[in-house]
Amino acid sequence: MGNADNDGYPPMESVADRRNHGVAIPPPQPFFKSLRNSLKETFFPDDPLRQFKGQPRLRRLVLGLQYVLPILEWGPRYTLEFLRADLVAGITIASLAIPQGISYAKLANLPPILGLYSSFVPPLVYAMMGSSRDLAVGTVAVASLLTASMLGKEVKASENPTLYLHLAFTATFVAGVLQACLGLLRLGFLVDFLSHATIVGFMAGAATVVCLQQLKGILGLARFTHETDVISVLRSVFSQTHEWRWESGVLGCCFLFFLLLTRYLSKRRPKFFWISAMAPLTTVILGSLLVYLTHAEKHGVPVIGPLKKGLNPPSGTDLAFGSPYLTTAIKTGIVTGVIALAEGIAVGRSFAMFKNYHIDGNKEMIAFGMMNIAGSCTSCYLTTGPFSRSAVNFNAGCKTAVSNIVMAIAVMFTLMFLTPLFHYTPLVVLSSIIIAAMLGLIDYEAAIHLWAVDKFDFVVCITAYVGVVFGSVEIGLVLAVAVSLLRVLLFVARPKTFVLGRIPNCNAYRNIEQYPIAKNVPGILILEIDAPIYFANAGYLRERISRWIDEEEDRLKDSGEDNLQYVILDMGAVGGIDTSGISMLEEIKKAVERRDLKLVLANPGSDVMKKLSKSKFVENLGQEWFFLTVEQAVGACNFMLHKCKVDTKKDESDEKWNNV
Repeated sequence: MGNADNDGYPPMESVADRRNHGVAIPPPQPFFKSLRNSLKETFFPDDPLRQFKGQPRLRRLVLGLQYVLPILEWGPRYTLEFLRADLVAGITIASLAIPQGISYAKLANLPPILGLYSSFVPPLVYAMMGSSRDLAVGTVAVASLLTASMLGKEVKASENPTLYLHLAFTATFVAGVLQACLGLLRLGFLVDFLSHATIVGFMAGAATVVCLQQLKGILGLARFTHETDVISVLRSVFSQTHEWRWESGVLGCCFLFFLLLTRYLSKRRPKFFWISAMAPLTTVILGSLLVYLTHAEKHGVPVIGPLKKGLNPPSGTDLAFGSPYLTTAIKTGIVTGVIALAEGIAVGRSFAMFKNYHIDGNKEMIAFGMMNIAGSCTSCYLTTGPFSRSAVNFNAGCKTAVSNIVMAIAVMFTLMFLTPLFHYTPLVVLSSIIIAAMLGLIDYEAAIHLWAVDKFDFVVCITAYVGVVFGSVEIGLVLAVAVSLLRVLLFVARPKTFVLGRIPNCNAYRNIEQYPIAKNVPGILILEIDAPIYFANAGYLRERISRWIDEEEDRLKDSGEDNLQYVILDMGAVGGIDTSGISMLEEIKKAVERRDLKLVLANPGSDVMKKLSKSKFVENLGQEWFFLTVEQAVGACNFMLHKCKVDTKKDESDEKWNNV
């Protein structure tokens, strides 16, 4: 092979030369200290208790209260300038929250007044406990659809409205308890299993289903299917063509066109954001006036009817813990709670990124949980941070969560004095508002981006969409999560392995497929393992490494190059290893030695080295075959190859001399 210096490879060094700076075996740690460190990294990666260190007892108490109630932290710094901005933002989102709240309550098959109740108490709780400055709290279409779909399978709202209402409160309570527990137990990472692709597909599917269901209101149909799949909905629509009301259809199309036009104008000119924000309330006012003046309710245009005046009545005693349908309420609460949590945290983080501040995901979970627990006891159903309302809040220039308080006060004023004005609001207006809001959730640009960047993520997205549209909301969610988990398992069970080559004129070793200029090192095969080695992937890695060796030997034989002598495994990306992984390395060592090759390990991590030492693998392989870097390993292997070649030539020379 020649001298390594002459070949342009790293300078040769003997094994003895590098023992002083070889791979260290970490000192042993007590079991409980190691367990504590592992738990801390799992549940407290942000180290929330750091701020309490070295503080006097009174200061710790203040910091603890500020952690639970962030309003105590930023409240003393609140200024009149902030109040002006929050007043404008709060009034603006209230104009959107009132018609949307009524609309989404109807979507959930609940009394319309509950939509207003849910925009009063929960925002007040979140303003005290939430860490986002931009999130606007309220009901959302997807959670409303889930509530109607899951509860409606067991109890029909039209047949037993009281039981249905109590189950909705119970589901909200369960969702709140789940959300708060996830935050308190620092289990927020579980929500991350709902990937971005899953949420994009699920939201688009749910939005499609919601839009199709609003055909009932647009066409003025009295009877409609309780199923959510597209086939059932379209069958219900077109089997009742004789009952379509043209008056309702014309009104619905006009109002929908107006809402979409205002949104288009606001997107083209962001400074006119208030146009689209005020549009829903404008349609409600115009629709109500039109019905009142023309008596359209007597000509087939259904209206909301009388709304109860006054603030939220208590509903703690209405929680149906003794109901035979409690299991359904618990299941509904878990599903809606997780979906609402994922949406709310994603929206909050998005706007926090724009304004360059941080929100604590676990603290947000606690805030969401407490506001839903409080809401379930005050005649509210599930709330979170909807994107449309939060976007309006952001564009309106909100400074703090006081905008939620302003919105809640505006809703309170509406509940106390203005609810009779909604008597003549036509249902077709609510359907138009819902459709306009839902069309914004069908993010086809995100789907196109997924296709361009990651085809598997696109498959996850489409799976969620198809599952929701052609099956049900629950089926779509389960399918999407299942495909996402399958991908996680594939990442773990089928990790990437690469052949590394040396970049010319430097000592870097990189993937030869990514860097075609990288050159193989003669007589040495360098492989990088790009994942932890566990029982799930040990068998695959054993077979894949063997195949890499077979392919390299075939390549050398075909090209007439020198035989393979060393196999170097770059362990830099191997963050952990279990007993199955250690057994795999032992099998690889034996298989390599049967081929008269030598196994070399480069850059093993602390945890890996500790376990290899305890299992006697280091002793069996020889600590001299563990190296800090690939460069160092290649240098040592080149030295051995050069030494072997010199010894071989010397032996041949001695043999010739003896023959003479």
